[in-house]
Amino acid sequence: MSVQEPEPSTDGRVVLDARDISRALTRISHEILERNRDAEDLVLLGLHTRGVPLAKRIAARIEAAEGHPVAHGALDVTMYRDDLRTHPTRAPHHTEIPPGGIDGKTVVLVDDVLFSGRTVRAALDALADYGRPAVVRLAVLVDRGHRQLPIRADHVGKNLPTARSERVGLRLEETDGIDEVRIVELEGVPA
Repeated sequence: MSVQEPEPSTDGRVVLDARDISRALTRISHEILERNRDAEDLVLLGLHTRGVPLAKRIAARIEAAEGHPVAHGALDVTMYRDDLRTHPTRAPHHTEIPPGGIDGKTVVLVDDVLFSGRTVRAALDALADYGRPAVVRLAVLVDRGHRQLPIRADHVGKNLPTARSERVGLRLEETDGIDEVRIVELEGVPA
Protein backbone atom coordinates (compact mmCIF):
# COMPACT_ATOMS: atom_id res chain seq x y z
CA MET A 1 0.00 0.00 0.00
CA SER A 2 1.07 3.55 -0.65
CA VAL A 3 2.21 6.16 1.83
CA GLN A 4 -0.15 8.44 -0.06
CA GLU A 5 -3.00 5.97 0.22
CA PRO A 6 -6.19 7.94 0.85
CA GLU A 7 -8.07 7.32 4.03
CA PRO A 8 -11.25 5.31 3.49
CA SER A 9 -14.07 7.70 2.74
CA THR A 10 -17.01 8.45 4.97
CA ASP A 11 -18.93 9.66 1.88
CA GLY A 12 -21.11 7.51 -0.35
CA ARG A 13 -23.49 4.78 0.67
CA VAL A 14 -22.87 1.90 3.06
CA VAL A 15 -23.26 -1.43 1.27
CA LEU A 16 -21.95 -3.68 4.07
CA ASP A 17 -22.16 -2.92 7.78
CA ALA A 18 -20.42 -4.69 10.67
CA ARG A 19 -22.97 -7.54 10.77
CA ASP A 20 -22.71 -8.08 7.01
CA ILE A 21 -18.90 -8.20 7.21
CA SER A 22 -19.03 -10.64 10.12
CA ARG A 23 -21.42 -12.93 8.22
CA ALA A 24 -19.26 -12.78 5.08
CA LEU A 25 -16.11 -13.69 7.04
CA THR A 26 -17.90 -16.58 8.73
CA ARG A 27 -19.04 -17.87 5.32
CA ILE A 28 -15.51 -17.53 3.89
CA SER A 29 -14.11 -19.39 6.92
CA HIS A 30 -16.52 -22.29 6.41
CA GLU A 31 -15.76 -22.42 2.68
CA ILE A 32 -12.04 -22.58 3.41
CA LEU A 33 -12.61 -25.43 5.89
CA GLU A 34 -14.76 -27.32 3.37
CA ARG A 35 -11.99 -27.13 0.74
CA ASN A 36 -9.25 -28.18 3.20
CA ARG A 37 -9.69 -31.47 5.00
CA ASP A 38 -6.83 -30.76 7.37
CA ALA A 39 -6.52 -27.23 8.76
CA GLU A 40 -3.05 -28.15 10.08
CA ASP A 41 -1.56 -27.68 6.59
CA LEU A 42 -3.40 -24.38 6.11
CA VAL A 43 -1.66 -20.98 6.17
CA LEU A 44 -3.57 -17.70 5.89
CA LEU A 45 -1.54 -14.72 4.69
CA GLY A 46 -3.16 -11.30 4.82
CA LEU A 47 -2.07 -8.71 2.25
CA HIS A 48 -1.23 -5.35 3.79
CA THR A 49 -3.04 -3.29 4.89
CA ARG A 50 -6.59 -4.45 5.52
CA GLY A 51 -6.06 -8.05 4.44
CA VAL A 52 -3.99 -8.66 7.58
CA PRO A 53 -6.81 -8.12 10.12
CA LEU A 54 -9.20 -10.02 7.84
CA ALA A 55 -6.81 -13.01 7.84
CA LYS A 56 -6.65 -12.86 11.65
CA ARG A 57 -10.43 -12.83 11.91
CA ILE A 58 -10.77 -15.78 9.54
CA ALA A 59 -8.07 -17.68 11.44
CA ALA A 60 -9.95 -17.09 14.71
CA ARG A 61 -13.18 -18.41 13.19
CA ILE A 62 -11.47 -21.52 11.82
CA GLU A 63 -9.75 -22.08 15.17
CA ALA A 64 -13.11 -21.86 16.95
CA ALA A 65 -14.57 -24.46 14.57
CA GLU A 66 -11.56 -26.80 14.52
CA GLY A 67 -10.37 -26.47 18.11
CA HIS A 68 -6.73 -25.71 17.26
CA PRO A 69 -4.84 -22.64 16.02
CA VAL A 70 -4.48 -21.90 12.33
CA ALA A 71 -1.19 -20.53 11.02
CA HIS A 72 -1.55 -16.97 9.79
CA GLY A 73 0.69 -14.07 8.93
CA ALA A 74 1.17 -11.06 6.69
CA LEU A 75 2.62 -10.60 3.22
CA ASP A 76 4.06 -7.33 1.93
CA VAL A 77 3.88 -6.92 -1.84
CA THR A 78 5.25 -3.37 -2.08
CA MET A 79 8.45 -4.18 -3.95
CA TYR A 80 6.67 -6.62 -6.28
CA ARG A 81 4.12 -4.13 -7.61
CA ASP A 82 4.21 -3.18 -11.28
CA ASP A 83 3.32 0.47 -10.64
CA LEU A 84 6.40 1.55 -8.67
CA ARG A 85 7.54 3.79 -11.53
CA THR A 86 4.28 5.73 -11.53
CA HIS A 87 3.73 5.62 -7.73
CA PRO A 88 7.26 5.40 -6.27
CA THR A 89 6.45 6.60 -2.74
CA ARG A 90 5.38 3.47 -0.92
CA ALA A 91 6.05 2.47 2.65
CA PRO A 92 7.06 -1.19 2.92
CA HIS A 93 5.34 -3.29 5.54
CA HIS A 94 6.55 -6.27 7.49
CA THR A 95 6.11 -9.76 6.06
CA GLU A 96 5.39 -12.41 8.70
CA ILE A 97 5.55 -16.01 7.54
CA PRO A 98 4.34 -18.34 10.32
CA PRO A 99 6.73 -20.90 11.84
CA GLY A 100 6.82 -23.97 9.65
CA GLY A 101 6.84 -21.86 6.49
CA ILE A 102 4.67 -22.38 3.46
CA ASP A 103 6.40 -25.25 1.62
CA GLY A 104 3.88 -27.96 0.78
CA LYS A 105 1.05 -26.09 2.55
CA THR A 106 -2.26 -24.73 1.34
CA VAL A 107 -1.80 -20.97 1.40
CA VAL A 108 -4.85 -18.73 1.33
CA LEU A 109 -4.03 -15.14 0.41
CA VAL A 110 -6.52 -12.80 2.09
CA ASP A 111 -7.23 -9.32 0.74
CA ASP A 112 -9.90 -6.72 1.26
CA VAL A 113 -11.02 -5.70 -2.24
CA LEU A 114 -10.27 -7.48 -5.52
CA PHE A 115 -10.23 -5.02 -8.42
CA SER A 116 -7.68 -5.19 -11.25
CA GLY A 117 -5.87 -8.29 -9.96
CA ARG A 118 -2.48 -6.55 -9.94
CA THR A 119 -2.02 -6.73 -6.16
CA VAL A 120 -2.70 -10.47 -6.25
CA ARG A 121 -0.18 -10.90 -9.09
CA ALA A 122 2.38 -9.07 -6.94
CA ALA A 123 1.47 -11.31 -3.99
CA LEU A 124 2.11 -14.44 -6.06
CA ASP A 125 5.53 -13.09 -7.01
CA ALA A 126 6.32 -12.25 -3.37
CA LEU A 127 5.12 -15.65 -2.18
CA ALA A 128 7.61 -17.40 -4.47
CA ASP A 129 10.45 -15.81 -2.49
CA TYR A 130 9.27 -17.56 0.69
CA GLY A 131 8.71 -21.09 -0.53
CA ARG A 132 6.65 -23.38 -2.68
CA PRO A 133 3.11 -23.99 -1.42
CA ALA A 134 1.18 -27.06 -2.57
CA VAL A 135 -1.82 -24.85 -3.40
CA VAL A 136 -2.48 -21.11 -3.38
CA ARG A 137 -6.02 -19.81 -3.04
CA LEU A 138 -7.48 -16.33 -2.77
CA ALA A 139 -10.09 -15.04 -0.32
CA VAL A 140 -11.43 -11.49 -0.59
CA LEU A 141 -14.09 -9.65 1.34
CA VAL A 142 -15.26 -7.72 -1.76
CA ASP A 143 -14.91 -8.51 -5.46
CA ARG A 144 -15.77 -5.40 -7.46
CA GLY A 145 -14.87 -6.68 -10.93
CA HIS A 146 -12.89 -4.77 -13.60
CA ARG A 147 -10.06 -7.32 -13.82
CA GLN A 148 -6.98 -6.44 -15.86
CA LEU A 149 -5.37 -9.84 -15.28
CA PRO A 150 -6.83 -13.38 -15.38
CA ILE A 151 -7.26 -13.66 -11.60
CA ARG A 152 -10.32 -14.98 -9.78
CA ALA A 153 -11.01 -15.30 -6.07
CA ASP A 154 -11.78 -18.74 -4.64
CA HIS A 155 -13.68 -17.31 -1.66
CA VAL A 156 -15.67 -14.07 -1.91
CA GLY A 157 -17.60 -12.37 0.88
CA LYS A 158 -19.60 -10.12 -1.45
CA ASN A 159 -19.61 -9.45 -5.19
CA LEU A 160 -20.20 -5.73 -5.70
CA PRO A 161 -20.43 -4.86 -9.39
CA THR A 162 -19.24 -1.27 -9.65
CA ALA A 163 -18.67 1.36 -12.29
CA ARG A 164 -15.15 2.62 -12.92
CA SER A 165 -16.38 5.98 -11.65
CA GLU A 166 -16.98 4.41 -8.22
CA ARG A 167 -14.57 3.50 -5.46
CA VAL A 168 -15.07 0.82 -2.84
CA GLY A 169 -14.06 2.17 0.57
CA LEU A 170 -13.48 -0.51 3.18
CA ARG A 171 -12.96 0.41 6.81
CA LEU A 172 -12.13 -2.10 9.55
CA GLU A 173 -12.26 -1.80 13.32
CA GLU A 174 -8.55 -2.65 13.66
CA THR A 175 -7.34 0.06 11.26
CA ASP A 176 -10.18 2.60 11.09
CA GLY A 177 -12.31 2.16 14.22
CA ILE A 178 -15.41 0.87 12.38
CA ASP A 179 -16.42 -2.05 10.15
CA GLU A 180 -18.12 -0.98 6.93
CA VAL A 181 -17.91 -1.00 3.16
CA ARG A 182 -19.01 2.05 1.19
CA ILE A 183 -19.36 2.81 -2.50
CA VAL A 184 -18.28 6.34 -3.31
CA GLU A 185 -18.84 8.11 -6.63
CA LEU A 186 -15.60 9.68 -7.87
CA GLU A 187 -15.93 13.06 -9.51
CA GLY A 188 -14.47 13.55 -12.97
CA VAL A 189 -14.03 9.82 -13.67
CA PRO A 190 -15.99 8.45 -16.63
CA ALA A 191 -18.25 5.53 -15.85
